[in-house]
Amino acid sequence: MSVSRLVVFFAAVGWSQVQLPDGPGRAEMDKLCKTCHELARSVSKQQDRDGWMATMAKMTAFGMKGSEDEHKAIVDYLTTNFGVDAVPPIKVNDATAIELESGLGLRRSQAAAVIAYREKNGKFKALADLKKVPGIDVAKIDAKKDRIAF
Repeated sequence: MSVSRLVVFFAAVGWSQVQLPDGPGRAEMDKLCKTCHELARSVSKQQDRDGWMATMAKMTAFGMKGSEDEHKAIVDYLTTNFGVDAVPPIKVNDATAIELESGLGLRRSQAAAVIAYREKNGKFKALADLKKVPGIDVAKIDAKKDRIAF
């Protein structure tokens, strides 16, 4: 067996052995999320409530079905069991696209635009610099300004 296949095998075995806590919202998560991916892998990245809501919106856009009550129960479960008390600020000069998406609520195209702008024009020095990125949602930047670091 090749090294890459062993890594995949052990990663799969490791993830399958992780137990998620019981609680309100767990049944809904089992029902809606398990059909596409392993639940333990789904919660591997801790997020604040806004981050989990953005993840749920993304999963819904990918075709996840379920009622509004089921989605709320899942977000509540994730926030309670896999949230973060103090989310560290997003360092926009070093952040990856996924960090910009989940941490600032940007669309994939906006996160890519931030990185492209940063690579072309150099590091951001202030919030005003970030707002110059073409296609950026300035309202989202303003709403998350306390989570942005340079």
